[in-house]
Amino acid sequence: MKKIIFAIVLLLGVALVYFSFGELENTLITLQQSDLRFLIAAFALSLVWLFNLGVTFRSLYRLVGLEDDSRHLMLVVVAANFVNVIAPSAGIGGMAVFIDDAKRRNHSSGKVTVVGALFVLFDYAAFICVLALGWAVLIRRNNLHASEITASMILLVVALAMAFFFYLGYRSAAEMGRALAWASRLINRVVRPFIHREYLQERHAYVFAEEFAEGVSAIKGRTKKLLWPFLFALNSKAILICILAMTFLSYGTPFSVGTLVGGFSIAYLFVIVSPTPAGLGIVEGAMPLALSSLRVQWEAALLITLTYRAVTFWFPLAVGAAAFRILQRAPKKKQQLEEAEGAESQASRPPHRKGK
Repeated sequence: MKKIIFAIVLLLGVALVYFSFGELENTLITLQQSDLRFLIAAFALSLVWLFNLGVTFRSLYRLVGLEDDSRHLMLVVVAANFVNVIAPSAGIGGMAVFIDDAKRRNHSSGKVTVVGALFVLFDYAAFICVLALGWAVLIRRNNLHASEITASMILLVVALAMAFFFYLGYRSAAEMGRALAWASRLINRVVRPFIHREYLQERHAYVFAEEFAEGVSAIKGRTKKLLWPFLFALNSKAILICILAMTFLSYGTPFSVGTLVGGFSIAYLFVIVSPTPAGLGIVEGAMPLALSSLRVQWEAALLITLTYRAVTFWFPLAVGAAAFRILQRAPKKKQQLEEAEGAESQASRPPHRKGK
């Protein structure tokens, strides 16, 4: 079964590369024109960013009473991102990677689900703080348009909806279950004319609410420790802005802090609200326009965009493919414990003596 899953994921990955071959070719040509020193620095910062994601998840795991290694969690994060990109499913595919890893390492799936929800919530909250600064830059330069306002409002609504459901789960599993069931009925009513069947099962909403409430109960009385994951999420955005700065330097393009914050805000905003996985195709179109409106020359804006996406999208995607393979080959922790106990018991047995 593992081999079948890996083969399907590999096939989807190859399909993504095939359909994006033109963009990848342009990206490789663009990278050849950059200053190698700053380009290497950008890729090094990308690894720091990925490790920071692992540290963020480690702090969230500790918050719900779980222990795991930051390096291992980094592998799970990039593998989940890889699955989310090649098989877009509103984050469900990536969450399945975390649940599968939780089973391998004997962690509570309910707690891991809560960790996933908290990570997205903190990521949105940290980005909204940066987006507020980006709005200030765009307003000061008279470059705030309807597309950015609409995308920002969508992000805010999604973040508030997530916070609301999380609060319901914190209060009561029954209340969260009823709210999720209502949302399931609403979604089914919308999509039924197109697929002619029930898209979501209401009973799954109550099961999920029970598991979620079980995980949320672990953080009650530990709310002060929520500050650390939020700070790590802010640090993640700071690293991404530094990567953008390295791409500017790699082409010798002058920039200001306002240009970096404004350009990053637009790029990351469309990564989140884009209908395509990780903003593929959308960010490549929106970011050059945003940089150009911030007084960056159009040719330089195109080069910077392609390089930035190579470092923050294509490189993590390649790392995620390797991480997914590593996780698939890793034995279950329960199996490792059983093998260790078996070897220990075998060693403790008295040696068998053959009779003469």
